[in-house]
Amino acid sequence: MHISKDIVLLITHSGDFFTIDRVAEALTKKGVQPFRLDTDKFPLEVQLTAHFDQSKTYHTLEYNNQLISTEQVKAVWMRRVWEPQFGQELAPKFREACIRESKATLNGFWDSLREARWVDYLERMDAASDKLRQLRVASEVGFQIPQTLITNKAEAAREFFQQVNGKMVSKLLTALSRTMEATSFFFYTSTVKEEDLQDAESLRYCPMVFQEQIPKKSELRVIYVNGQVFVGALEADVYANAKADWRKPGVEIGAWRHHQLPDEILRRLQIFMGKFGLSYGALDFIVTPSDEYVFLEVNPGGEWGMIERDLDLPIADAIANTLLS
Repeated sequence: MHISKDIVLLITHSGDFFTIDRVAEALTKKGVQPFRLDTDKFPLEVQLTAHFDQSKTYHTLEYNNQLISTEQVKAVWMRRVWEPQFGQELAPKFREACIRESKATLNGFWDSLREARWVDYLERMDAASDKLRQLRVASEVGFQIPQTLITNKAEAAREFFQQVNGKMVSKLLTALSRTMEATSFFFYTSTVKEEDLQDAESLRYCPMVFQEQIPKKSELRVIYVNGQVFVGALEADVYANAKADWRKPGVEIGAWRHHQLPDEILRRLQIFMGKFGLSYGALDFIVTPSDEYVFLEVNPGGEWGMIERDLDLPIADAIANTLLS
């Protein structure tokens, strides 16, 4: 079936729910047709064709018995891009080439949509995902940041451990793939003990981020949407089992609470997001027992469903309005 009206393209994956549904509902209520593209279903279940000639270029996309053209796409919500799902019938020796060609084809598709309104442009999201750049920019705009060391030298990690009086956490610079086994303390933001560093020579193979452990009164998830700010807070004593990272699977956390950011933090937040050119970002902060705000990171595609659900915040509506602005 060919869709005849203008659409907003929602780029995600087949395991995505709630947030994607809320935005689709908000767009529909505003009289706009959303079209969901599950990137992991390409190329097996999504048919994508690019047409190039002297007069014009366009793509057609067919998925779930619906056909659209790039000429219909007025806005794009870039939520997630996942690798293709291939079954056992594809020989391993061909898998890498098929994934590579599929990614290249999708990149051409994104390029064909460059005239649409994006939340957000993929290049800006990729640039903003650099955690070291985040820390530098956060410091430049006046945010307090944790004392941080990135190293592949075991001795440097041990010295830093002493420097921060044994109050140290570790994390990765890049996001985990869905296939990585999260079995060691390296994978989530985790507290580091001295014995963890006794045999840390494996750092030779993979540099790591080490930070001072910031004392917490609460931890904030701050959602920025085109100048609007929505905040959820977790009180530290409520989720004591997740002292390092409440995102870890199996960690029981308490209810989210409303939180008002000080004007100075809001001002710096606007400047920070402007430097990355982002319309959307999910930022994490710690509020210390002395009420200082410490910036941890920004995720240009980060989650917000839990605070919309628990706090009845109109985040989906704000994203829909931004896509249509």
